[in-house]
Amino acid sequence: MQHFPIFVALAGRRVVLSGGGEAALAKLRLLLKTEAHLTVFSPAPAPEIRDLAKAGRLRLVERAMAPGDATCAVLFYAADEDAVEDARTSALARADGALVNIVDNLGDSQFITPAIVDRDPVTVAIGTEGAAPVLARAIKADLEARLPAQLGLLARVGKGFRKMAERLAPGRPRRDFWRDWYFESGPRALERDPGEDSAARALQDLLPRHLAREARIGHVAFVGAGPGDPELLTLKARRALDEADVVLYDRLVSPEILELARREARMIDVGKEAFGRHTPQHEIDALIVAHAREGAQVVRLKSGDATVFGRLDEEIEACEAAGVSWTIVPGITAASASVAAIGQSLTRRGRNASVRFLTGHDMAGFADHDWAALSRPGEVAAIYMGKRAARFLQGRLMMHGADRATPVTVIENASRTDQRVIGATLGDLSDALTEAALDGPALLLYGLAPRDAATAMPALKTQEVS
Repeated sequence: MQHFPIFVALAGRRVVLSGGGEAALAKLRLLLKTEAHLTVFSPAPAPEIRDLAKAGRLRLVERAMAPGDATCAVLFYAADEDAVEDARTSALARADGALVNIVDNLGDSQFITPAIVDRDPVTVAIGTEGAAPVLARAIKADLEARLPAQLGLLARVGKGFRKMAERLAPGRPRRDFWRDWYFESGPRALERDPGEDSAARALQDLLPRHLAREARIGHVAFVGAGPGDPELLTLKARRALDEADVVLYDRLVSPEILELARREARMIDVGKEAFGRHTPQHEIDALIVAHAREGAQVVRLKSGDATVFGRLDEEIEACEAAGVSWTIVPGITAASASVAAIGQSLTRRGRNASVRFLTGHDMAGFADHDWAALSRPGEVAAIYMGKRAARFLQGRLMMHGADRATPVTVIENASRTDQRVIGATLGDLSDALTEAALDGPALLLYGLAPRDAATAMPALKTQEVS
């Protein structure tokens, strides 16, 4: 991040602009929304700027900018539409101590003006650090359509009510009150009777109802975070993260998904790593129960789907033994993301009517399975935590008669930007993994090759026969 986003207080403060053409007008349309004292320097200002000056909206000085003209200014805009003049006026403004923006010159500007969605006093600023202004405008248009026009009115009424709302206990009771106001009770009140007086009455009526509520009881949501791509997170999972007081997360949950948690939430890393750093399961159970008993909304965030190799039953049993309520929010498991990455399906008519979800490790070490059944032709399995167990899996399957040519595809970081797909066969699996030097989470798809490789296989067999 090269530009740190802030909101500058401009009420009663000075902002200076040099220029009198279209670029100046574009900046003024935005600056006129503020309560700043605007001064424009231009020897030939557009008629619209003269009209704004006559209406008292700004001070117009019809000459070129001179030394000292930006004294006490907070911000300065160089909008002369001439590179030489912009450089001259911006140098003068810097000497006077103002922060400088040069229109269409990101490299020499000290700050940038973002695209803005205005629901005064609610303001959404969108910036791309000059990399993609078209994208910023597209996001602005999308937000304009999504945010209701009355949002600003609700915020203005709410601002004047904040002292009275302090009668509610800090933390969740207050958050619940304001969430109710902005997203439920407030919009409904304005639908019935638009206007600020109506909104104020509705807000006054809302407070006693919340004061009468009992303290919210702690609850645990076991949430599947999906394979890593934040766009694969479910809407219900997003809501759980937005409401969480405490988030206990696994090692494999991606940073992009952790960023979606509520800023005030306490984030606790309880990750486990094979043969490495380890949080004992009984400690995780105790943390979940302790925070829920304190009244917290707890999210136990697990990579993939919470019900697949996630020790979910043990954590649910701990909650039930403690009398703590819980819910499960399913997620997209790594097998689904991995098979999508290679353009295949987990089952296919005429090939396999079932698929096995296996783990390469159990609590005691290498997991044992029905190797004889898995070694039959046409079997398909998604093998979790199989990276370190690959040689063990390879030996067991081949010992029970599996064909060395059986395809095995390894997907590292499925669905993420650094996803890798390694095609191999059972016979060369260990060598392929050694050569790939994987360092991220990986899933093995036994019996499946990437679609392009699978499509080529019949032709290869024909050549071998001939």
